[in-house]
Amino acid sequence: MIPIPAAFSGSYAEARTKFLEGAASLGLRIHSHLHPLKGRDGETLAMDVVRDGPADADRLLIVSSACHGVEGYCGSGVQVAALADAEWREKARAQGVAVLYIHALNPYGFSHIRRVTQENVDLNRNFHDFSQALPVNTAYRDVQPLLLPEYWPPGPENLAATAAFIAERGMPAFQAAVSGGQHEFPDGLFFGGTAPTWSNQTVRTVLRQHAAGVKRLGWIDLHTGLGPSGHGERIFAARDDAATLARARAWWGDAVTSMYDGSSTSARLTGLMCFAAYDEFPQAEYTAIAMEYGTQPLTEVMDALRGDHWLHLHPEASPELARQIKQRMMDAFYTDTDAWKGQIVSQARQAMFQAVDGLSS
Repeated sequence: MIPIPAAFSGSYAEARTKFLEGAASLGLRIHSHLHPLKGRDGETLAMDVVRDGPADADRLLIVSSACHGVEGYCGSGVQVAALADAEWREKARAQGVAVLYIHALNPYGFSHIRRVTQENVDLNRNFHDFSQALPVNTAYRDVQPLLLPEYWPPGPENLAATAAFIAERGMPAFQAAVSGGQHEFPDGLFFGGTAPTWSNQTVRTVLRQHAAGVKRLGWIDLHTGLGPSGHGERIFAARDDAATLARARAWWGDAVTSMYDGSSTSARLTGLMCFAAYDEFPQAEYTAIAMEYGTQPLTEVMDALRGDHWLHLHPEASPELARQIKQRMMDAFYTDTDAWKGQIVSQARQAMFQAVDGLSS
């Protein structure tokens, strides 16, 4: 293994280099799906895919990062550490499980320190059948005027109105209204889009390329921004099915939470990426979690997101204000301390070991 802090990076370009070099040092084949745009420093962007294990394995574990862009600073560190972990690789190999690392599902957001894609879309609200009517989040209509004020930071009137909304309806209702996903306000927060994004289409291509012969599929998708600092909540990431939830809890413990029964810190969401597994692996038994690592209090995370979306709408903002907003985004989704990084890797490693045991049981 490498020292845990060395697995993490301060930029997308550095993270991508570490991931690619880690895979190349092991002689693993790399498939890079190039993004049409460049990164914030002009660097190439890509969704990079590495399979560690036989191509014909019937048990497959996916470990993915940066569904929500900036959250990739955490997820990439886990993936780089895993590639350098000989004990982990030997366990998966000995138990007949191939591991598919998908690095930077949303490379644009990763590089530009945004949670959304270049289309301003929350990738984890974008997996719908767009030929059908999209879900309507009526509660979001009430909060949209509060979220993106004319000026940033918000003035006293906006602060008072937002506080009054939360006092009247409660923080859970505010969180659900904002984060549940919406399809009416393209410039708003948690916009699910009106068509599949580049990342949606590309990850589906990746899944199809690795679907053949897979009978049992596990997926750990790495996230940050909810819950107590450093704690990795294991959130059930599949359809609302009692047998699948029971299997997830058998693999990862009774602490696995679910948005369906209200036990998760997450609100109930629509258009989740995990639903793509049912489309692209229809023959496989599917079991998955999102590993959601806490960083800062929810109100701080929400305000960081609001500031980022405000900045997206106001490119005329001063360089100093833009810098402050971007730093606040980084702090909201990535805690740059050795202690936090150690917590992240140790919990992810445990979850990966448990997934291999589950897949091979």
